[in-house]
Amino acid sequence: MITKEMTIKEIVEAYPITIEVFNSKGLRGFDNQMILDKVGINKLVDILNKKSLDAELFVNMLNEAITSDIDDITLNNNFKKEAKINVFGLLPCPVRLPLMEQLNKYEDIDNVNFELRAASEGLDFLVDEVKDAETEDDIADMFISAGFDLFFDEKLMKKFKDQDTFKDLTDIEFNKDFENADLSLKDPKGDYSVISVVPAVFLVNKKVLGDRPIPKTWEDLLDPIYKGSISLPVSDFDLFNAIVLHMYKFFGLDSVKKLGESLIQSLHPSEMVKSDRKSFNQPAISIMPYFFTKMAVPGGVMEAVWPEDGAIVSPIFMLTKQSKKEELKPLADILVSKEIGEILSHQGLFPSVNNQVDNHLENKPFKWVGWDYINNNDVGEILRKGFEAFNEGVGK
Repeated sequence: MITKEMTIKEIVEAYPITIEVFNSKGLRGFDNQMILDKVGINKLVDILNKKSLDAELFVNMLNEAITSDIDDITLNNNFKKEAKINVFGLLPCPVRLPLMEQLNKYEDIDNVNFELRAASEGLDFLVDEVKDAETEDDIADMFISAGFDLFFDEKLMKKFKDQDTFKDLTDIEFNKDFENADLSLKDPKGDYSVISVVPAVFLVNKKVLGDRPIPKTWEDLLDPIYKGSISLPVSDFDLFNAIVLHMYKFFGLDSVKKLGESLIQSLHPSEMVKSDRKSFNQPAISIMPYFFTKMAVPGGVMEAVWPEDGAIVSPIFMLTKQSKKEELKPLADILVSKEIGEILSHQGLFPSVNNQVDNHLENKPFKWVGWDYINNNDVGEILRKGFEAFNEGVGK
């Protein structure tokens, strides 16, 4: 495991894949032996301090890179035929390693098959797990992931929700940080659990924005003055779906088309935070997970904005089979525990729903589409219409 006290040379020689992470943050040349021999003798923390990069976040990214490249040694995820429980899902990249280490402490781990991949790999393997399944015996016992399309599309997990396959096994008091979200994050039907949320906020390049006002709300983004000036996380399917769904509900289908018209390009959030260094096509406004705004250089031209009408949330859901309540309850309790919540909130800036966790949000508001809307609408169809409208607006 990489630590901030290691030298650059120690890291790169032990884990060559980390060169990609260094490159993505503008720390280039470590694939050149002469540069590595000269600059690589410096400790990682010293280099990061000089570049005004957050050491803890950067170390998490390095460790995620090495664990995605090799077999996970921190979690016993070899398939065990005799295991009683199968757990499938996606874990947020910045916190995947510490979460897996925490799960490895589960006392009955030998009876669990874990298939927990990095969220950056996408939902395809989970979709494949459920799209052709007909009964609950055909799917895993527990799912952990963000994803409105996966969990609420009539053709995917929604069919099992309608069969009362899942049961919320958690009994924690919800964090008061979410009392300002107008509608509760807790599923009133008791089908799904929520572990934490991924908030979407704005990162504004004040230099590129010029004399245009800094947007304060989601509706502000629809102003024609921002046309062709916004970068959206289109490749981050979970968050992009959440943005489309919320814009559709609160501002109508035309608002999604206008977002498409506003698009300058699609960037990964790690690229958005350094977009001020691009020589052309710099976005004035980037919509991204709150986590990545902390990687912007303090005092620079980039300013993080938490929307006054609330950060749109993409919940990290947990689905647990009702038929395996006794086997799954202890594991579900771990996943909503204070320990897991603090990893999500403090290391990943994914606010936890556990009321024992201090999310350090200072009453920042959230924007949540609400369970009534989810349960009374075909979410999959809404997203399909939204994508069509968005694509229609791109380039116009």
